[in-house]
Amino acid sequence: MYAIIGITGNVGGAAARALLAAGKSVRGIVRDRAKAARWAEQGVELVTADVNDEATLAKTFDGAEGVFVMVPPNFAPAPDFPETRAIVAVLRRALAAARPGKVVYLSSAGAHQKSGLGLITQSHILEAEMGLLPVPNAFIRAAWFMENYQWDVGSAWERGEIDVYLDPVDRAFPMVATEDIGRLAAATLQQTWTGNRYLELEGPRRYSPLEAAEVFTKLLKRTVAVRAVPRSAWASVFEHQGTPKDRTTPRIEMLDGFNSGWIDFERAGTEPLKGLRSLEEVLAALIQKAAPVY
Repeated sequence: MYAIIGITGNVGGAAARALLAAGKSVRGIVRDRAKAARWAEQGVELVTADVNDEATLAKTFDGAEGVFVMVPPNFAPAPDFPETRAIVAVLRRALAAARPGKVVYLSSAGAHQKSGLGLITQSHILEAEMGLLPVPNAFIRAAWFMENYQWDVGSAWERGEIDVYLDPVDRAFPMVATEDIGRLAAATLQQTWTGNRYLELEGPRRYSPLEAAEVFTKLLKRTVAVRAVPRSAWASVFEHQGTPKDRTTPRIEMLDGFNSGWIDFERAGTEPLKGLRSLEEVLAALIQKAAPVY
């Protein structure tokens, strides 16, 4: 049996699908059973808990051959990331008590760095703490999610442009589909190893924001241009999107890290891996999903 945190999300859902396809038993940890009803219909055992419920988590992890762990993303954390630190502490105690056969974690490119990460600091905290557990650990350091372009479908459709924060716009950045992350998580959970592993995953090739606009142009059959958002405007844009004024810094620091090349794969002592899904496949799926709206 394999336990999965985040089964209702893109990555956790992809991991669950791959495990079920391989004939494995899956236990999904969910906060709302109603939202996970389709998984129960597929034979998944659902357990209601959140990432702060140490006792239930420990009981849920007990007897598991493997556990997939992801910390809910926080795009507006308090200074020094107290929310993430608290969740990681709970998960660590629960895993230490249950001692599952192995644990696979969703991490990020750049998580090996100790500073200058912004929001990616949450992945650094996860790796630093969980890497001390006396179980086989595997950290999937994923590249920039291709699905981040879901926020651009509307503007591409309505005004023929996408807002871009990656710079320069013609530079190819490592990106990966969440489906590939989930598939790797499922495959890794079925492997045997000792100690800590660091799996650095990107897509079949790298893409620039300009190429993303070209793909939108092809799929929407209308010209889609790139609008590079000036860095001086980032804070006000994020505030307009709902981020509290005093909490925009981590997101800005993360973008600066990607643009400078500071947030990248470690490469030394890690396992470099390539996903299968192209950016065109991902954008086509995002557009199809949004079609009833637009």
